[in-house]
Amino acid sequence: MQVPSEQQTVTNRARREQIVSATIEVIASEGYRAATFQAIAARAGIKSTRTISYHFAGRDELIEAVVDSVLATVRSFMSGRSAGPFDSAGDALESAIRATVALNSAHGSSMQALMSIFLEHHPEGGWASYGPAEESVAMSPIQQILTDGQSAGEFTEFDTSIMAATIQRSLDGIAYLLRTHPDLDLEHYADELVATFRRATKG
Repeated sequence: MQVPSEQQTVTNRARREQIVSATIEVIASEGYRAATFQAIAARAGIKSTRTISYHFAGRDELIEAVVDSVLATVRSFMSGRSAGPFDSAGDALESAIRATVALNSAHGSSMQALMSIFLEHHPEGGWASYGPAEESVAMSPIQQILTDGQSAGEFTEFDTSIMAATIQRSLDGIAYLLRTHPDLDLEHYADELVATFRRATKG
């Protein structure tokens, strides 16, 4: 078997990224079901769907690559944005909320695509890149803030796992809200969330 040259590897990687980006845009603007290979090829400016089939064994593999790409974008964007140091647990919670709202503002298409995929794509055998472990990791920073706030006497008593899930779901729902309310003022939304959860956690 011929080993690809470094240039071939770079070219293949760039083509895969082009296809993934086009898939994100198609799903974000037209919906998950509209993301056929034909539509993706047209959006990417690729003449034949065979190019997509060359890089991805099938639709499931392509969608999995899209999810991996979006989650990498999320991790990169969020990294360090809510790391602190903070004067209080309340400030740390506010930072985490505002960072996630800002993520949806900066990468709206990616978050729209991710929402559509999670709602409509059901791969056989489940997700390789997102499951219970990844869900726990996603919620653990907020739950840790809540636990720290209670330990410091700053927050009142409540179930931190339920409160963390409530906060996380209010953030996960931003992409859905933007689909039905595209003119949603995200800065105002962040202000309202911060105020709501300050009241809910206040000691």
